[in-house]
Amino acid sequence: MESGFLHQLVQQLINGISLGSIYALIALGYTMIYGILKLINFAHGDIYMLGAYIGFVCTSILKLSFLPALIISMIGAALAGMVIERVAYRPMRNAPRIAILITAIGVSFFLENVMILFASPQPRTFPAVFTATVYHVGAWVVNSQQIVILVSALVLMVALTYIVNQTRAGKAMRAVSFDADAARLMGIDIDSTISMTFALGSALAAAGGVLVGIYYNSIDPLMGMVPGIKAFVAAVLGGIGIIPGAMLGGIILGVVEALVSGFISSTFRDAAAFAILIIILLFKPQGLMGKNIREKV
Repeated sequence: MESGFLHQLVQQLINGISLGSIYALIALGYTMIYGILKLINFAHGDIYMLGAYIGFVCTSILKLSFLPALIISMIGAALAGMVIERVAYRPMRNAPRIAILITAIGVSFFLENVMILFASPQPRTFPAVFTATVYHVGAWVVNSQQIVILVSALVLMVALTYIVNQTRAGKAMRAVSFDADAARLMGIDIDSTISMTFALGSALAAAGGVLVGIYYNSIDPLMGMVPGIKAFVAAVLGGIGIIPGAMLGGIILGVVEALVSGFISSTFRDAAAFAILIIILLFKPQGLMGKNIREKV
């Protein structure tokens, strides 16, 4: 019985890491935008949905393979993110925090309803872009979709880490995040830096959307609502505004959901995510990798 429990535990860990890597990709966009603007971009989940639909068009209509579809989806979502920042958020930059939050919710509803108008509310079947192969590693099962998701997510996370830590644009992002006024005095273009942040975050969310489409073979205009909120939970869990924290939070959330689904019931997997949010806000509101910072009034 113990061996059966251990086998199921490891299998659910494998499933959870695959799911968590997608949450991590979406959470990275949340945390990057919050780090610079202190804005919770609740439209971010719908950028993830938009990326999935761009990937769907590329694979089903244009008959492109996985990698070109993924790249085009990321580019399209990056452009959409930049437009949204320019049109909806930039004019509100000095507005009260609640006004910006309401704007973000409005952008979310706008994207969902535009997609319903043009693509219809019915779910679409995402085409199989490569043959699903099942691998047996001892007593455990890993399929090719999980491997593609995990490898893609890791490559994108490493690329983002390199961009943020080693490139000129990444250094500008960190400077604006630390002190926007000082960065402006040092000659950094604040608007361009914020726009680049939205582009990178949106591109990662789009990649998550394409990977979900491949994994679940189904997309719909409202698919970004729950994963978007869960990715926000992952960002808060790891420490919102902290890039490694978003990665860690996404993986932990995916593993917890997989364990709850495997050992309790799949009905409670969503409840588990929101229970984590409540617990982290009660006992460690700065997140697992965050630091206590006292604000002066």
